Amino acid sequence: MKPIIFKQQNAQRVYNNYIKRCRKAIVLLSHSDQEDVLMEINSHIYEHLQQHSSEDELNLLLNILERMGEPEESLKEVVALRKIDQAVKTFNPKHLVMALLLNIRNGLVYSILSIMLLLFLTSMLLVILKIFFPADTGYFVRDDEHHFGFIMGDKGAETMGLWFIPLMLFLAVLFYGIIIFSLRMIRKK
Repeated sequence: MKPIIFKQQNAQRVYNNYIKRCRKAIVLLSHSDQEDVLMEINSHIYEHLQQHSSEDELNLLLNILERMGEPEESLKEVVALRKIDQAVKTFNPKHLVMALLLNIRNGLVYSILSIMLLLFLTSMLLVILKIFFPADTGYFVRDDEHHFGFIMGDKGAETMGLWFIPLMLFLAVLFYGIIIFSLRMIRKK
């Protein structure tokens, strides 16, 4: 991104400070997304300056920056949406977790998706535990009691055996698919 050059030193200082704050607010994004967001911000500032070129640079800059808002607040939504796009495109669980954490404040849908992510991670953990602790992991039945997961101590008879692993893998893929599909649907709105 090519920075805008101002004639007034104070205007240049205010602009540089604002761009620096924007960079801090979008640090979670990929480099290309960061450049894209900064170019958009720069474009808004430049267009406003060109439309009102007869006025004082510093006042013009302060007016547009006030309308754009504090970068720490106004860019939260942009970062969250870009992270969702990145998670949907890459299928990377790291980006998915980050996108959901950034969007958790956006309401019930993201809360449900976060619970689905927890179920996905739990089912993957149970697969690993079944491999390393096969006697303590599975679906256990004793009298009228049913236990599911990693159980130490008196637990009853394990009923699924090694079928527990494919079941957990199927559930993990199902949860992950539902999360990605839901994010795509939300993103299209």
